[in-house]
Amino acid sequence: MTFAPLPTAGSSWPDLEARMREMASGDVKWREGKTGMYIFNAGEDVERVKKAAYAMFSEENGLGPAAFPSLARMEREVVAHALALLHAPEGADGAMTSGGTDSIVMAVKATRDHARAHGRKGQGNLVTPFTAHPAFHKAAMMMDLEVRRTPTTRELLADPQAIEAACDENTIMVVGSAPCFPFGLIDPIEALSEIALRRGLWLHVDACVGGFLAPFVTMNGAKLPSWDFALSGVRSISSDLHKYGYCSKGASTVMFREGALREHMIFDAGPWPMGRMATPTLAGTRPGGAIAAAWAVLNFLGVEGYRAKQKLVTEAREKIEAGVQKLGFRVLGAPQLGIVSFTHDDVDCFAILRVMYAKGWITAANVDPPSLHLMLSPKHVEVVDVYLADLAAAMKDATGATPMPAPGYAR
Repeated sequence: MTFAPLPTAGSSWPDLEARMREMASGDVKWREGKTGMYIFNAGEDVERVKKAAYAMFSEENGLGPAAFPSLARMEREVVAHALALLHAPEGADGAMTSGGTDSIVMAVKATRDHARAHGRKGQGNLVTPFTAHPAFHKAAMMMDLEVRRTPTTRELLADPQAIEAACDENTIMVVGSAPCFPFGLIDPIEALSEIALRRGLWLHVDACVGGFLAPFVTMNGAKLPSWDFALSGVRSISSDLHKYGYCSKGASTVMFREGALREHMIFDAGPWPMGRMATPTLAGTRPGGAIAAAWAVLNFLGVEGYRAKQKLVTEAREKIEAGVQKLGFRVLGAPQLGIVSFTHDDVDCFAILRVMYAKGWITAANVDPPSLHLMLSPKHVEVVDVYLADLAAAMKDATGATPMPAPGYAR
């Protein structure tokens, strides 16, 4: 990297703002609905609320609840809302984190420390379906745990039999997704719950994508499989606020069936010259803006607002599914929330992805099997026809093209 010395004299804000806008000129036009990843566009009304709330508390620090009881109260209320949505029992507890990976890592840390506290020795292992998020691998790397990945069913769901067969006396956690990120499918959490109860295992449900979406999809009349704390084998759930909660990045929640389980997540570090340092998660400084924006958006939308926004998401997915099937694609599995993946037997999906990128679309793809991937927001219901028209044109451009290498994505 080339070093760049800091300017001797500062610049005015108008000058800096102009330079920043010029730098952003090449970014994806997400406000036009041109991205199917990274951004969750719930509209200008939500954008205004979270920006104002974030700015209002941008200097405050969630590390200091005694100094900023407002943030402590907002976090408690955000977590309480999440627990209620997910049918948590009395005595459940949780915390806000910086994102889905953070929430998953903290759940794994709590599981490991819980196992140690109950006499478990040696290297523990996590048993996950092949579709589980790589955050579980990150957690295992940091904590010297083994990850045992099991094949999915033909329907691309977690296979309870394969998961149970992979468990042994060193297993500390089994994992299911609601939904998995690659295909947007809800794993058979009820069957995993039965395994967890029978074998005395910790079941974590990764609902980073679905935690603030699925409850409202159910309220809107969809029949979804059971997946949350209503199942007694579920001990922890990760659920992102900055995905389908439409809150500012980075904000997520990690929740535990019992407050005693949450205690194993807490870090108590030291001593050092200032004594000990106890934090609910790995982070020290915790951006007050993210906590405040989450609280504001949840209260701005309420149940009625979320039901309306999530109805737009599922409408967009249904229209996309119908449109891509007319173009000869096969939808993978039976998605019911906001993610849809689809493949084509005669056209290279990665070549299509390249052509769509040239048309301004920033979307994802799966490698196994090769397929196009969309994570949809309320905004997308307005641009479905544009996307499908561009996709049809991209198929013609991609036909006969040199096969593309599989893409990789930084998460």
